[in-house]
Amino acid sequence: MSCMFSVVCRFVGFSRGGNLWGSLNCDDDDGDDCNYDCDCICPPDCTDESHRTKMVDAAVLEKLEAGFKKLEASDSKSLLKKYLTREVFDKLKNLKTPTFGSTLLDCIQSGIENLDSGVGIYAPDAESYSVFGELFDPIIEDYHKGFKKTDSHPPKEWGDVETFGNLDPAGEFIISTRVRCGRSMEGYPFNPCLTEAQYKEMEDKVSSTLTCLSDELKGTYYPLTGMSKETQQKLIDDHFLFKEGDRFLQAANACRFWPTGRGIYHNDNKTFLVWCNEEDHLRLISMQMGGDLGQVYRRLVTAVNEIEKKVPFSHHDRLGFLTFCPTNLGTTVRASVHIKVPKLAANKEKLEEVAARFNLQVRGTRGEHTEAEGGVYDISNKRRMGLTEFQAVKEMNDGIAEIIKIEKEL
Repeated sequence: MSCMFSVVCRFVGFSRGGNLWGSLNCDDDDGDDCNYDCDCICPPDCTDESHRTKMVDAAVLEKLEAGFKKLEASDSKSLLKKYLTREVFDKLKNLKTPTFGSTLLDCIQSGIENLDSGVGIYAPDAESYSVFGELFDPIIEDYHKGFKKTDSHPPKEWGDVETFGNLDPAGEFIISTRVRCGRSMEGYPFNPCLTEAQYKEMEDKVSSTLTCLSDELKGTYYPLTGMSKETQQKLIDDHFLFKEGDRFLQAANACRFWPTGRGIYHNDNKTFLVWCNEEDHLRLISMQMGGDLGQVYRRLVTAVNEIEKKVPFSHHDRLGFLTFCPTNLGTTVRASVHIKVPKLAANKEKLEEVAARFNLQVRGTRGEHTEAEGGVYDISNKRRMGLTEFQAVKEMNDGIAEIIKIEKEL
């Protein structure tokens, strides 16, 4: 045979880092009678077409070809279109991830269906980041401002939690502040590959952990399955209830078995919230009215550290904390404010210029793909990779301080 199969052992967790393409060599030509307790798969640089074409069936290849042509002919501004060249497409279209069999179509189908996507790609499982690295790596580098495939994300570092204070003590501009992070549970794939049983198992682990939290974090877990109309309305009124995924997540096949395994936890003060199995396995959110970033940040750090004692999180040495969307990799931290700056809002170009200087993202009031309501913007840090958690939040802190300063001067 003209290639040596690389071995990817099921029991060597990708979440613990390392090279996906193993150093062992399978001695079986077709992998059917492999002597190792493993999955055998050709590496991306395999030139033996007979090995590669076995991996993806004709129907998937047909959809991929049609999707690529649709994307190529469109005026899409997505990072997917920017980096999915014919050369890259041809190199990746016949590959599957070893454990869950995810294809290139699983990664790009949302961006193909939604040509207005900003990014257009998701990772159906952790291995996708390596198997389809020739596409993910340049997109990650572009989005995360130069995080190259040779770079490694720094270790987790929350820094001195007493550093941050109140960005708007007079309450003139900032309506609310929140800091959130995403986490994937070690040992489980991402949404498109999860079974119904795994959803239930994960929810059991999460709910039992959260209901043991104490002091300021003490609260209640509400499963979406079997939720009463009264509870549902209460969570809607508090703006806590998440709905089944938007068209971007739906197209990425991220909403299977809905609402099984999904739920919401919030503390008694309604300043700490956890979403279970929405886009990521866990979304941990600390929030409150006003501009006291310090209080919000300290609460989140305490919560993450407590939960991690019982629920191990998926982490990779190079990519940091692993998530479904590549925009959230690394720290996964998003620190944001809802802020009203009417003078800068009248000069959106100036607002965007200041935001870009501090690597901030300006979005509509209700987040991505929405408009600003009443001149209120959602402004957050954009960078999540190649810097620490503390540094990511500090970029938002410094940028918002500058935006408020300019607004006062106009």
